[in-house]
Order: sequence, then C-alpha cells, then structure tokens
Amino acid sequence: MSETITFQSVLDHLLDSKKEIPHSHLQHYSDLDPKSLRLFLDVWPSVKPNRKLLLLEELLSHLNSEVLVSYEEIGRALLNDADGEVRARAIGLLAESNDPELVDTLIDIFLNDVDLAPRMESANLLGEFVLLGELEDLDEKFQRKVEDALMSVIRSEDNPSLRKRALESLGYSSRDEMANMIESAFQRADPTWVASSLRAMGRSHDNRWNDDVVSKLLEEDPRIRLAAAEAAGELSIEEAGPIMLQMLEDEEEDDDVISAVIWSLSQIGGDDARIYLVHLIEQTEDEDLVAFLEDALENLDFNEELDKFDLLSLDAEDIDENE
Repeated sequence: MSETITFQSVLDHLLDSKKEIPHSHLQHYSDLDPKSLRLFLDVWPSVKPNRKLLLLEELLSHLNSEVLVSYEEIGRALLNDADGEVRARAIGLLAESNDPELVDTLIDIFLNDVDLAPRMESANLLGEFVLLGELEDLDEKFQRKVEDALMSVIRSEDNPSLRKRALESLGYSSRDEMANMIESAFQRADPTWVASSLRAMGRSHDNRWNDDVVSKLLEEDPRIRLAAAEAAGELSIEEAGPIMLQMLEDEEEDDDVISAVIWSLSQIGGDDARIYLVHLIEQTEDEDLVAFLEDALENLDFNEELDKFDLLSLDAEDIDENE
C-alpha cells in the first residue's frame, strides 16, 4: 500500500534543494485551500531563490500540459514577491484566469514594475483580457482600461521589447486606432517590429491584412517568416497554403518556423495539407514530431468540421429568409 503524501511533506521536500522535485508533487500545489496556501507562504521565504524558480517553471510546464490543474492561488499570492523573476512566473500561473479583479493589478505591474520580466508577462495576460472583451465576456469598462494602458506604452519611449509585446496583445482589439498602429509597425525597417505587427494582424482576425501576411511568408529573416506563418493560420488564408507547403520543402534551419507552418496548415485545412501531414508522419521516426503532427491532423479535422457546421448554419439561415 502506497504512503499518502501530505502537503506538509511536499513542502518539506521543496525546502531540500538537493532533491529533485518529483512530478507527482506538482498536483499537490493545485487548487490550494486557504490553510494550504498559508502553509506554502510560511515556508516560501526559506526556499532558496533558484529552487523557487525551478518549482514555478515546473508548475508552468504542468499547467500547459494538464487541463485539470490550477495554480491561480499561488500566482495571486506571489504577485508582490520581492524577486522580479518570481513575479513574472506568478503572472504566468494566472494565464487561464478571467477574473476582472486582476485587471487593475496587472495594469499596475505592466506600467510601473521596476523589472522588465513581470511587465512583459503582464502584457501577455492583458491581451487575453482584451480578447475576453471582444468576446463580450468582460465588462467594456475593464476592456477599455486595458486597451488604454497598452496603447499608452506603445506610443511611449518605453522599452522597445515591451512596446512590441503590447502591440501584439492589443492585436485582439477592434478599436479604430489599431489599424494605423499595426500598419506603422509593419512599415518599420526593424524586423522585430514587423514580426510583432504580423502577430497583431493574426490576432485581429481581420482579413484586410491577408496580402501583407502572405507577402512576408518567404522573407529572409526567420523571425518574420515565423510570425507570418502564425498569422496566416490565425487568419485562415487559403492562398497561403501552397506557399507554406513549399516552405516545408525548403525550410532547413529553423524548427520553430517548421512547427508554425505545420500548425497553420492545420488551421487552414485542405486536401493538400492533409496529404502532406500524413506523408510527414509516415516518413519520420521522431516520436515527438509524430505526436505534434498527429495533433495537427486532429486540429485540421476539428477546423474542417467547424467549417461544415458554419456552412450548414448559413444554409439554414438562407432557407429561413426565403420562407
């Protein structure tokens, strides 16, 4: 009979920097009740700095791979930690939160934190709140506050990396000012600004940008190719499909670009994309790549079923109007 692991024993283990953090312990940090959170915060000051970051990285990885865990209590509790890297990872643990009460805190971190890392992470999460607003799942006043904060940084002389991240997050917004902001970034000579503008285009789900995205798919700079490939998938640009199939034949150096192209093809769909993905699965012996390709095929199936459903809905509406 296996021994029951208590949360106190998990915390005792955390304090011992010589021991690895077992994967089985990560579940115990999920959905902490007030008493357990208090125990966690009591030992936290005694945990060595590198050990803290190791735990938070493990929790972030677990959060990304498991749908039934939540580390929101820990994330909220560590937003005021003295270590900027801890604060940044704490924000990452809140990635799935849609609580409007977080908006003011995140804006404050985004605008005023003394370290760049938490500001960058808060920019990411604020983008998710913009998206919630566009989906009418967030009160308009909160959405407006978030958008105003992001715009103020984009228009400022603040850190360029932060301004670019803010532009990407604001890409979800349908505000009239967005088109000029994206266009201005797209016309810059700096490839990192161009890449950020392309990500904003993809998040806008506005097909006015289709030609601009397609024009950058074969750009020499891999950062631009990567962002263009991602945007082509987000915008479901059918004419990008053949170009990206050719990119898979030609791309030899950048695995990130290859992965983005594969996933975007799964978003765009089509028989040619399906045939190519199946062919890639048959040709590779890399287990991780096979798993990724199988996920892409599942995504392709899902998107094509969704398209069929949308077409059926449109046909039903036409019938109703003609009756």
